Amino acid sequence: MKKFVVLCTIVGLLLAACSRGPYTATNKFYKKQAKSYSKILATYPLNDSGTTFVGTVNFTMRAPNFVIIHHTAQGSCEQTLKTFTTPVSKVSSHYVICKSGEVYQMLNDMLRAHHAGVSRWGTTTDINSCSIGIEIDNNGREPFTEAQINSLLQLLDRLKKKYNIPTTNFLGHADVAPGRKVDPNRYFPWQKLAEHGFGYWYDTTNVEVKEGFDALMALRTIGYNIANPRSAIQSYKIHFNPQDTTTVLTETDAKIITSLLERYK
Repeated sequence: MKKFVVLCTIVGLLLAACSRGPYTATNKFYKKQAKSYSKILATYPLNDSGTTFVGTVNFTMRAPNFVIIHHTAQGSCEQTLKTFTTPVSKVSSHYVICKSGEVYQMLNDMLRAHHAGVSRWGTTTDINSCSIGIEIDNNGREPFTEAQINSLLQLLDRLKKKYNIPTTNFLGHADVAPGRKVDPNRYFPWQKLAEHGFGYWYDTTNVEVKEGFDALMALRTIGYNIANPRSAIQSYKIHFNPQDTTTVLTETDAKIITSLLERYK
């Protein structure tokens, strides 16, 4: 009887452990870290600088102004969740969208995720500090599922309305990190996103390219970092002309960029 009781106790403990879920420990860490940040916000002044603190009544939390879209370049949604809950990886994202369309939120929108790395768009150089990162489960060499795109559109609609994010500021990782990143891949439906108000698309109907038009400088005006021209051109083509894998700007590109310039500048 005693052995039976011990056995039942062990089984009960194992079942309890399983029921807690694989992310119980990391969820606990998240809550602890968020609580520590809330204590910092409530502390004033933060240091003894000899200044006098007078709290203003006119302030809000700093909201994100960009959305950066990625593909995970991993084998499964579960693998990505594991990566983002492993301290040694030092990478994270606000949202992960699985092939089934299921959406995981991994970080409060107001907190800074480590998703964009060294990046730039226009004069903005610390993209992580002003953006929301969305990772889509995709190995980088395949189309995205319909369920993923539908979930993404719903998520983007909510984010755009909630934070008043400008249409121009829905970008890919490749856009803000030319030469370093190529995600989301050339299968990503940027035109469909633009049709729903997330980024712009071009219309070359009746477009005339002016004499002396500098397409590369126009890319810079749009927002691309052209320090490495070939990388900038590659990133532009991944987004707007994915069928062309060259890093040379053609007459077709000049028309596309002329059209985009009117929308993005």
